[in-house]
Amino acid sequence: MSLTQPQNPPSGTAPKITASSLLLKKQSGQPITALTAYDYSTARFIDEAGIDVILVGDSLGMTVLGYENTLPVTMEEMLHHAHAVGRGARSAFLVGDMPYGSYHASISRATENALRFIKEAGMAAIKIEGGASRASLVEHLTSSEVAVVGHIGLTPQSLHRMGGYKVQGISAVSMETLLSDALSLEAAGAVALVLEGMPRELAARITRVLKIPTIGIGAGPDCDGQILVFHDLFNLTFSPPAKFVRRYADASQLFRDGIARYREDVCARTFPSDSESYHLPGEVKKATEDQPELAKA
Repeated sequence: MSLTQPQNPPSGTAPKITASSLLLKKQSGQPITALTAYDYSTARFIDEAGIDVILVGDSLGMTVLGYENTLPVTMEEMLHHAHAVGRGARSAFLVGDMPYGSYHASISRATENALRFIKEAGMAAIKIEGGASRASLVEHLTSSEVAVVGHIGLTPQSLHRMGGYKVQGISAVSMETLLSDALSLEAAGAVALVLEGMPRELAARITRVLKIPTIGIGAGPDCDGQILVFHDLFNLTFSPPAKFVRRYADASQLFRDGIARYREDVCARTFPSDSESYHLPGEVKKATEDQPELAKA
């Protein structure tokens, strides 16, 4: 007797989103939707909802693994979660986030790690934080058949250098630097760019200038698309949300209520009920009833 039900495989009926699909969306003015995911079931929900891009973000360090920030996250942890997401999604464009230290030492090491996301975890692209200083790496990865999504503005892996999570590009000089960063990454072959934590006006300007799509998070509504952390959408974090986060449901209260009711039912011995229990086949039950010593056993 099987005690578990097999998983139904993802249907895969929707068209596969590619880098070209995202570019066409920008060119036609269609908004790009993106969310993070870190496991099979979440990836399935997101994919079946028709979200264009799923990012396996290093934000899993805080949302799933309980780290203080993204810096401790390892390649093995990222690949573990990326592989799970890859099994759950069929249509979305899958992006693996290169963790801190995985692309900083050398281009050869970075290439090895990027290829692992593609070969082992089934990602369609990788994401790297940083501006013009990453252009040569982006160019090398692109020539190695690895699609790269860039990430500029507030880059969480640089939190110590930035002095914390601060909005970037608020002076004339820093605005020009970020615009130059964006153009450098596009010229190097990046297929899209995440713009995080910057003034709306700057994000709008970068979006107008670039030919590749921009995906904003805390960068205003004028980007080609938007991304949020899945746990932020559903109040599954244990800290106040950032200004740009909109909560769409309160799953934390749902979980708390469900867990409390479960505990109450177990303590009251009302779970499981007789109808939720397995029973002996009729003939075996009758045989045990006819033999008291078996019934006692």
